[in-house]
Amino acid sequence: MTLWLVSPSSPTGNDRLIELAGIDLWIGLCTNRVFVYPSDLNTDQFKYALSRTLSLCPLVAGRFLLPEKDHYFIKMSDNPIPVTYTENTELAAWPTELNVISDQHKNYLAPFIDEIQTLKPIYGSQEEPLLRLKLTCLKQSGEWILGVSWAHVLGDGGASSKFLNTLSHFYQNLDPVKPLPVFERRLWQEDDADQSLLPMMKYLAHAGLSKDKYKLCSHWEDIYEQLNLNFSGKQLAKLRELAGGNNVTIQDSLSAYICLTLNTHCYLNDAQRSIRRINTYVNFRGISDAIAPAGVIANTIFLMPSDDFDDGMSLSHISKTIRQSILRSRNPKFMEPCLATADVLMRRNARENFRACGQFSNEMIVNSNLRFDWASLVDFGYTDKCRCYAPRTSPLFLRVYRLNPIKNGTAWLPRDRDGVEVAFGIEKELKERFLSAWQKDVAENFSNVRQ
Repeated sequence: MTLWLVSPSSPTGNDRLIELAGIDLWIGLCTNRVFVYPSDLNTDQFKYALSRTLSLCPLVAGRFLLPEKDHYFIKMSDNPIPVTYTENTELAAWPTELNVISDQHKNYLAPFIDEIQTLKPIYGSQEEPLLRLKLTCLKQSGEWILGVSWAHVLGDGGASSKFLNTLSHFYQNLDPVKPLPVFERRLWQEDDADQSLLPMMKYLAHAGLSKDKYKLCSHWEDIYEQLNLNFSGKQLAKLRELAGGNNVTIQDSLSAYICLTLNTHCYLNDAQRSIRRINTYVNFRGISDAIAPAGVIANTIFLMPSDDFDDGMSLSHISKTIRQSILRSRNPKFMEPCLATADVLMRRNARENFRACGQFSNEMIVNSNLRFDWASLVDFGYTDKCRCYAPRTSPLFLRVYRLNPIKNGTAWLPRDRDGVEVAFGIEKELKERFLSAWQKDVAENFSNVRQ
């Protein structure tokens, strides 16, 4: 195993302090991804590209600082980023049948990720970086694997995709995609919070001690199993047509279909478990420069609840109800008090070491990466031959990723660019029931789905 410390090509952070908003305080969390390439990556070119990317995005080369009177900062200190290189002689080849969203209990991706020790910055360590990278060469197949561990305080999926896409572009001697990154973000004022909005933020308002929440999560595997489903682009287009056509989006109709299938085949006549509303993580970057400009490297996500469904057995009604909530979240006048209120709650949770509540009855959470084609964004020139993998889902927590390219022996099949993989946790005794209903719907081209 070899460790490289890659510094910015030129220091651009210059120890500048970037104050974090309360909604940035996803403290103690990191997002991990794995990318698989069919052949080698040039390590010198990789380090050169990384050093240039760090100069363009010095926030990533910074350090998280402990709060001063409830103020949190990242110091852009131009630190090097650790890149671990290792060779694997045991694995013959990367498994072609692996799901995009890996089962968290099987933990297949863990050996290929040098995970950030997220607790170290909380306890005052100035040594732990906010990004760790790991390169693994599979000696038998010649494939290379890039593992990424990104501290959530740096930003959300939009922020990490921007950084990694820039790294991929610099590796190929291409210019980065505009807009270029900016780091100052709006700091929300407590006076702008609206207490009447607390009921729609119960995931934050009912947060509890981290140790208690982790203890609860540890028992999920006794009750739930992960279910992974693949939808082709044609199937998604059909669902959208049935759900309302251009009046809804692909994601609206997909979320609604999962909800409808649960209500129809798993929770029928079960008032305690039927899905009555859907909470969607929305990205508010770019809806207003006063809230979050398009190029900001920050956390610009908000859990937007839908209204209760008048008819939880209708695909079109569920889809349109979800769409109404998303459109509402695009209104800056609505979002400003929402974000100020969420900011207050997240500051409290950070201060008290609380963790957001992960589950409420009659609800499903949707966290979609449909807008990010990770396998293309971080392909380092291996067009339609790079595959992306992500760990973790949880009970009734819907995660959505684009489908990976498929390798059949030595040949690469034409890629379904519009297809997706969906994963969520479902009660063990209901998994086969849902799967059978979905397979029947697919066989009938969804012709019998209740609109």
